[in-house]
Amino acid sequence: MKFTLSWLKDHIETDAPLNEIVETLTKIGLEVERVDDPAAALQDFVIASVIEAKPHPNADRLQVCLVDVGGDSHVQVVCGAPNARAGLKTVFAPPGAVIPAKKLTLSKGVIRGVESNGMLCSGEELGLSGEHDGIMELAEGAPIGQHFAAFAGLADPVIEINLLPNRPDAMGVEGIARDLSAAGLGRFKGRAITPIEDSFPCPVTPRLDLSPQDAHLAPAFALRLVRGVRNGASPAWLQKRLAAIGLRPINALVDITNYLSFDRARPLHVFDANKVRGHLAVRRARPGESLEALDGRTYALDGEMVVIADEEGVLSLAGIMGGAASGCDETTTDVFIEAALWDPVNIARTGRRLGIVSDARYRFERGIDPAFTLPGLDLATRFVLEFCGGEPSQSSVAGKIPQPDKRIVFFLGEVVRLTGLELPPSEIAGILEHLGFELSYSPGNSDRFVVKAPSWRPDIEGPADLVEEIVRIAGLDRVMARPFAREREAVQAPVLTPLQRRVRTAKRALAAAGLVEAVTWSFISHARAEAFGGGAPALTLANPIAADLSDMRPSLLPGLIAAAQRNADRGHGDVALFEVGQIFKGEGEADQKIAAAAIRQGSNKTSGAGRQWSASTAKADVFDAKADVLALLSALGVPATALQIVPGGPDWLHPGRSATLQFGPKNKIGAFGEIHPRVLEKMGAEGPITAFEVLLNDIPVTKSKPTKTKSKLELSEFMPLQRDFAFVVDQTVLAGEILKAALASNRTLVADAEVFDVYEGAGIAEGKKSVAISVTLQPRDKTLTESEIEAVASRIIADVAQKTGATLRG
Repeated sequence: MKFTLSWLKDHIETDAPLNEIVETLTKIGLEVERVDDPAAALQDFVIASVIEAKPHPNADRLQVCLVDVGGDSHVQVVCGAPNARAGLKTVFAPPGAVIPAKKLTLSKGVIRGVESNGMLCSGEELGLSGEHDGIMELAEGAPIGQHFAAFAGLADPVIEINLLPNRPDAMGVEGIARDLSAAGLGRFKGRAITPIEDSFPCPVTPRLDLSPQDAHLAPAFALRLVRGVRNGASPAWLQKRLAAIGLRPINALVDITNYLSFDRARPLHVFDANKVRGHLAVRRARPGESLEALDGRTYALDGEMVVIADEEGVLSLAGIMGGAASGCDETTTDVFIEAALWDPVNIARTGRRLGIVSDARYRFERGIDPAFTLPGLDLATRFVLEFCGGEPSQSSVAGKIPQPDKRIVFFLGEVVRLTGLELPPSEIAGILEHLGFELSYSPGNSDRFVVKAPSWRPDIEGPADLVEEIVRIAGLDRVMARPFAREREAVQAPVLTPLQRRVRTAKRALAAAGLVEAVTWSFISHARAEAFGGGAPALTLANPIAADLSDMRPSLLPGLIAAAQRNADRGHGDVALFEVGQIFKGEGEADQKIAAAAIRQGSNKTSGAGRQWSASTAKADVFDAKADVLALLSALGVPATALQIVPGGPDWLHPGRSATLQFGPKNKIGAFGEIHPRVLEKMGAEGPITAFEVLLNDIPVTKSKPTKTKSKLELSEFMPLQRDFAFVVDQTVLAGEILKAALASNRTLVADAEVFDVYEGAGIAEGKKSVAISVTLQPRDKTLTESEIEAVASRIIADVAQKTGATLRG
C-alpha cells in the first residue's frame, strides 16, 4: 500500500515530521517498508540563472558560465550543454552534491585549464526525465536561490507500508489517517459525504441472477447513470498522486475509480453506457464464455466465476477487472458507475485461477466496508460531475446492503489480564472511540461496557481483538517485562509440553548427526501427495495459493526431496536435510501429527559429507538412514530393546531396502529405507535417496518414575572378552531376533552383541542361512573362569535356539 505525505494530510491535520509519522506507523502495526523522498535526494540543488556564457578558451564544445545562485553569490561553471546561454533559468548543483542518476559526488575541478565550481543539470541527471541533450530550462519566474525540489513540487515523500490481511480498513489512506490520529499524531478530519441530488430515474435496473444458495456471492449491486460527461484528462493533482504510487493516469473516469480504491479502500467500476445492451445482471459465468479484459488478455471463464453481463454477454469479471468492450475512452458521453459487494473467497479463488492481480481484487478478497457502498457511489459521482460534468440519475440497488451490528461485552480488566499493561479507563475508551468504535457503559458497572465494532473492521470478533487494538495504539513499548514469581526453595513448573520437548530434542539430535534443517511448504501437489499416501478429498485445499500447492502434505519427505533436488540442480548433490513439522493424515484433529524426517542424497553419509580423497565415495544407503533414526530415538529416550524393526515399509520406500519401526503390530511409529525409484521419477529427483520419518506423537511416553534405576555409571575394572557364534536358521528369521535372544540370555554379563557375517551357499541347506554374531561379556566382580564362560555360552546357544529355532553351525 503506497501513498504520499500530502495525500495523508488530506485526512489528518498534523504537524508531525516525516520521521515521526514513519516511526508511529510501524509502532501501531502498519509496518513501513520503504520511504521514497525525492526532495531528500535533491536537497542541495537550487534554482540558478546564467548571467553570461563565454566560449571555453581551450575547448570548442564547452562554455564558461557565470551563474547567479542567489544571495549575491556568483559562481563559475564549465558547461558542455548546447543550450547554455545568458538569461537561462536552470538547476545548479554545488560541490558536495550527489547527482542522483550517476551516484556521483561533485567536487571543485579544473576542466581544460579553467576552474569549475559545480554543475548545471539536465533532467536525466536529476533522475526526472530522459532529456539529456541540454540542461533544464525553467520558467522565467523561477525564484533564484530557492530549492529546486520545493519549486518543482517534489517535496512529497511516498510511503509504502506492509499490510496484514486482517486490516482491510488500512487499504485506504483514510483508514491509515484514522489510526495515526488515534495514536495522538493529529486530528482526524473524517469528512461526511453529502448524498447526490439526482435528476432522473436510472434507466437500467440491475438484477442478481443468483440462486438462494449463491446469494452470498453478491449481496448488493448499486448502479447510477451520469449522462452528458466529457471524459478528458483528470486534474494535474490527481494524475500526480496516481503517478507517485506507480499508477498510470488514463482518463478522468478511470482515474477517479483508481483514486477511490486507494483513498477510501472502495473499488468501483465504470461502464460506457452506450456500449451496454439492455439491463445489467450479476450471475455465474456460463460454459464457453470468455472475456477480453482491460489488460488486453482474453480469459476463459467457468461456472465458479461471477460476472456482470448485459443481454449480449459478459462485460466484467466481478470485483476483479472490467472488460475492454465496455471500457470508457475519450468518446464516452454517458457512463454507468457501479459499486457492489462481492464474496471475498470467490474473488480470491477466481483471481488465482485466472492469474489476475488487480487493486480491486486485492481489496475485495480482504473485505471492504459494506456501509460505504452507497456513500462511495455518491463520492465517485461527485468527482465525475466535478471533472467531467454531466447529469446524475438516481441510484438503483439490487440486493440488500448488510448492516453489521457486532457488539462485544468488554471488561476493562482484560487489558491487564492479557498484556500486563495498566491503563486508565479514560485512555482505553479514548483509543477505541478514536478508532471508530461505539461505547456504551453497562448500567451499574463502570468496569464493563458494550463495544460496537465499526463496519470497516470485520476482523474484530471478541474481547481479545479489542485488547490488541488498545495495546498497539497505546504502544507495546509500555508493556514492561516482569520476572516469574519464584520462591527461594520452589522450582518453576515446566512450561513446555512433552511433545514440545520432543520437538526441540529431535532438532538438536538430528543437527548433531550432521543434518541441515529445512523448512518446507505444508502444501504439496496432488500427485506428490498421492505418492506418499495422501491425496484424499478431505485434504485438498479449497483455495490453494498455487496449482502445485493444492494438498496438505501427508509426509515431510516430498518437501525434503524437492529441496534436495533443487540443491542438486545447482551443483550441490551431496546433501543431508531434516525437518520437524506437521503432517496431515486426515481431516480430524487426531490426524494432524508432528513428524521428524530426514534424507541423505549422494555421498553424504553418516561417516562424512561429500567426496574426499581419504574416504570412500560410496552413496548413502539404508544403513545410514537406520543410523540416523536410531540416534534420534536414543536422544528421545526410546529403549532399543523395546523397539521392533520389521523388514518392509510404506509403498514410497524400496520394498527390499526398507524397514518399519514399531512397538508391536498396532503401534507403528515410522519407517526408514531407500526412496522407491518410481516415486523419485514422479518427483523428478535423482536417486538413490535414503530417508526416514518418525511420528513423534506416537512414541510411547517413558515412565516418569522408572521401576529400576541405576544410581551411577559403573565402570568395570575387568577386561571384557568376546565369543563368536555361528547359527544356522531359516531364511525368514531376522538377525535382530538372534541378537535380542543373545542379549537377554544373561543381562548381567552380556554387554553387547552384533552381527558380523551372513552366509548362504555351499554347506548350508536350501532355505537356510548362517548368521554369525559376536557377543561381548563384561565381568563385574571377578575374572571369569573357563567353566563360567562355557556356562554363559551354553545359555546363549540354548536361548537363541529356543526363540529362533537356530542350530549351532558346525
